[in-house]
Amino acid sequence: MSEPREANVATVEQVVRQRLAEAFGGVRGIVEAAVPTITFTLCYLTTRELRMSLIVASALTAVLLIVRVVQRSNPQFVINALVGIGIAALFASRSGEARDVFLPGIIYNAGYAVVLVATVVIGWPAIGVMIGALVGDLSGWRRDPGMRRLCNRLTLLFALPCVLRVLVQYPLYLSDQIGWLGTSKVIMGWPLQIATLAAMVWLLSRNSTPVTEIEDETPAP
Repeated sequence: MSEPREANVATVEQVVRQRLAEAFGGVRGIVEAAVPTITFTLCYLTTRELRMSLIVASALTAVLLIVRVVQRSNPQFVINALVGIGIAALFASRSGEARDVFLPGIIYNAGYAVVLVATVVIGWPAIGVMIGALVGDLSGWRRDPGMRRLCNRLTLLFALPCVLRVLVQYPLYLSDQIGWLGTSKVIMGWPLQIATLAAMVWLLSRNSTPVTEIEDETPAP
């Protein structure tokens, strides 16, 4: 028996909009993602104590996780934040430099941007692959030139925040600007991601590719 399709979804664009909205975890998920960076930056700028700042940021994030568990709500976004601050602490602890707290994020964004752009270059944009997985046909969407263009644009939009973060944060990292690094990471975190989401939703609102048209096509040999 085949898996049930998305309820009350008529177009591919609606499916993608739903998935993009879910990816942010709402206002609470956005705040939880920013807590480790804000806490570490404020604590370090106040005390100049790397170890204590890492402990405070990690402890506060752990408290948020406990609250999620007690409330029996989805802990995904807090776990992501806890893993993030854990990796950052590992980098900074090994070097003894506070700026290395931000290095994993810079490396991650650079790698993510390269991968996303590469999927467009090779003709398999990441958003298109996601759509294909959702409708049960990984390659059917590629037969529609309009759909391919849409997926290329969405994938490049998805990569844009990563590119901007690297362009802004890497020079700050090289110049050891901890305060500006923390500020830029927060500002270029969820606010930039929301702006990108808005751009993607606007782009999706201008198209209406029926899901059934993609689902019913027979894959090309």
